[in-house]
Amino acid sequence: MAAEDLPSEFDVVILGTGLAESVVAAACSRVGQRVLHLDRRSYYAANWASFTFNGLLSWIQQHQEEPQPEEVQDWSSLLEEGEELIYLSNTDSAPVSNVQVFCFASEEDEEEEAPNTTEKERGRGADEEETVTEVSEEKSVSDSKEEETEEKGEETADRQKEEEATQTREEEPDTGESCRSAAPNQSEPTRKKISYTQLVKEGRRFNIDLVSKLMYSRGSLVDLLIKSNVSRYAEFKNVTRILTYRHGNVEQVPCSRADVFASRQLSVVEKRKLMRFLTSCAEETEEQQAYNGRPYLEFLRDQQLGDNLQHFLLHSIAMATEDTHTEAGLTSTRHFLRCLGRYGNTPFLFPVYGLGEIPQCFCRMCAVFGGIYCLRHSVHCLLVDKETNRCKAVIDSRGQRIGCSHFVVEDGYVAAEQKRLATPTRYISRVILITDGSILPSDSDQQVSMVTVPPIEAGSPAVKMVELCPSTMTCMPGTCLVHLTCQSVGSAYEDLSPVVTRMFRMPESHDRAGD
Repeated sequence: MAAEDLPSEFDVVILGTGLAESVVAAACSRVGQRVLHLDRRSYYAANWASFTFNGLLSWIQQHQEEPQPEEVQDWSSLLEEGEELIYLSNTDSAPVSNVQVFCFASEEDEEEEAPNTTEKERGRGADEEETVTEVSEEKSVSDSKEEETEEKGEETADRQKEEEATQTREEEPDTGESCRSAAPNQSEPTRKKISYTQLVKEGRRFNIDLVSKLMYSRGSLVDLLIKSNVSRYAEFKNVTRILTYRHGNVEQVPCSRADVFASRQLSVVEKRKLMRFLTSCAEETEEQQAYNGRPYLEFLRDQQLGDNLQHFLLHSIAMATEDTHTEAGLTSTRHFLRCLGRYGNTPFLFPVYGLGEIPQCFCRMCAVFGGIYCLRHSVHCLLVDKETNRCKAVIDSRGQRIGCSHFVVEDGYVAAEQKRLATPTRYISRVILITDGSILPSDSDQQVSMVTVPPIEAGSPAVKMVELCPSTMTCMPGTCLVHLTCQSVGSAYEDLSPVVTRMFRMPESHDRAGD
């Protein structure tokens, strides 16, 4: 909708199209409120956005440029009696810092290859390109705000309209393959080399997320999607396998009953112990309560479970650390078990076309019920009643006064000095890779994997990895898209480079270009 055509009165004005703002917009519109939803970016989903390969490169370039401060205009002429102005921040508070890009692929189609490897990427390829980012995050493991071309936003919207996706039910069949380990450096059969030129040419086939997340099949987000009926706008894939890195090998973790009994890694005795333990976790017992406040690993050891089972239960099922308390570890284990079998043989779901689809689904519901959307449009200031301290109107980026009863704003639009409570900031390290093969090859090339990597050495963080295949519509055929995330200890390069080096095969001669 053209900005000059905007009505002058709304019930709710919302600034920012991130997940939280989009959910609020859908809820307000659904109950009959008049909603105006704005975003100064040229794409939907804010920090939850998904980008094409070329769109990601464009964002990186813009992210590295110094922002041009906007001149603060005087809007006092639009004030009415008893009102005061509150100015919003006119620049984004960047949630991402230290973005680096590394390319391990040849520029041309016929030269040196970078098979099955690649490091930290954030913009170029991963097979072939590595990019390291350190994220200052408050709510989610988000990466950064990527500036995608308007064309991408329109393409995604069109795609949503064209596909009436079934609910969160796309389930990947169990391959039935027995759990097996594979050395990460084991060489594979020769495959066609993928060049950087090819990645750019096929860039529109990528949907690279700024946020790396999987959804529990019985988690709060999936429940919200179902209850709100927003799930009909999206399509989901079940994560087909859960892997772990142990003793230099990548191994599949047996989760379901079928996986346990089909596993070749576990002895008959271990299978029985594992099934007995998982059954006993269903309800809290006095024996478990006696370990409250003590490490979960100590509880596992006292259950006479071997090293194999302790590793699987601690790192891959509870997804805990050695310091996690028993009550927290058991709670995580129960939640994992409750989510098994709802849509497949693992507890996790991933949205086809990437996580950027989720906020857009809520935006679509808002628009269906009359919400008005305008990208590349912002709000400069609020008009607040001095007596009630309530927002009466906003002034947009074109100087139009828009009356409203409520105003919802994304955190990044509010300057730090204007916040009553300082939001605790935590940092995470992120790496995105484009690789030319799976870390654990199997008979099927359509595996969606969640990988847990325990701390490689003392003081290093545990790493969560998600490996996506082309059937998720996030990468081109012949490649995998890999997201690695951990709590920041040092820089993103320092935190994740050891993991990438061990699990992916890369040219030894590559030198790091700055930190």
